[in-house]
Amino acid sequence: MSLTVDDFDFHLPTELIAQHPATERSGSRLLHVCGQQHFDRQFAELPQLLKAGDLLVFNDTRVIKARFFGHKDSGGRVEIMLERIIDATHAICQIRASKAPKAGSTMMLADAFTVRMTGRAGTDGDFFALELVDRDNFWEVAEQYGKLPLPPYIEHPAEGADETRYQTVYARQPGAVAAPTAGLHFDEAMLEKLQAQGINSAFVTLHVGAGTYRPMRVEKIADHRMHSERFEVTQATADAIAATRAAGGRIIAVGTTSLRTLESAGNDDGTICAGSGETDIFITPGYRFKVVDRLITNFHLPKSTLMMLVSAFAGYQPIRAAYAHAVADGYRFFSYGDAMLLEKSDAV
Repeated sequence: MSLTVDDFDFHLPTELIAQHPATERSGSRLLHVCGQQHFDRQFAELPQLLKAGDLLVFNDTRVIKARFFGHKDSGGRVEIMLERIIDATHAICQIRASKAPKAGSTMMLADAFTVRMTGRAGTDGDFFALELVDRDNFWEVAEQYGKLPLPPYIEHPAEGADETRYQTVYARQPGAVAAPTAGLHFDEAMLEKLQAQGINSAFVTLHVGAGTYRPMRVEKIADHRMHSERFEVTQATADAIAATRAAGGRIIAVGTTSLRTLESAGNDDGTICAGSGETDIFITPGYRFKVVDRLITNFHLPKSTLMMLVSAFAGYQPIRAAYAHAVADGYRFFSYGDAMLLEKSDAV
């Protein structure tokens, strides 16, 4: 079938967009979607829904302080969101300003350091290339002067609590500018309980880019081009997946970023190849999943690529029904919201 972006729209009351996380990481609700059925649970019940020998695969990326405010050499104000740091002195970013800066112009950021915009970047030229002028380490200036890049639908500026709660407890590889939000529900006590129950863990890295928030600008989803993101799969994780498969366990992706990484590195037999690279995989209904059996995820934006991904995984109609139920029952949506556990649909 020829699907359009409007096929993945739904009405979401603004009051259901979570502005703050639950008091406790594992204190959110969990909607368990099994085909046409769905069940209201608490996230703390997750261990009861898994079994010994299952493998949870987490994304261990760490969010960097990627948002900067400053002014152009002409005096106009700018807001910069890093997309990724290329090397010590180069990065690509999004720029919000009354007029886009010209190539070669400079900007003072945080009243502390200067960058030069060297030209357009990205496959569609929708990002800007930056170089440091008077500093020599983008990682250091980001940590010292940057602001935590909360999503655009969170209306308050990053606060002290966000510094902790917008990171997973296992974040260790800096490079993302958006959190892998399904992992925000896990605390140390939950991880210890899962381990004691014989449920195994493995890690991949996918550095989530600012492009994750870009609206789709096409009508037919087949015309959309995904932004590219960096990923890495270790040999230990590849071996853990192979061992789980051999023993009859299930591969459970914690978040769409983990799923996209595994499917990008996956083989037809369900194993994956260790290594690193770039992925622009775009998963839509009709996709045949090679690696992942179950998915833990949050509720996603209307008409987004992630709505298409979960519809491909759990089935278009089951997701429509589950989201309608979630809205009617007051579930909390998006990054700081509630979670879902999705069973893979057999339909293609």
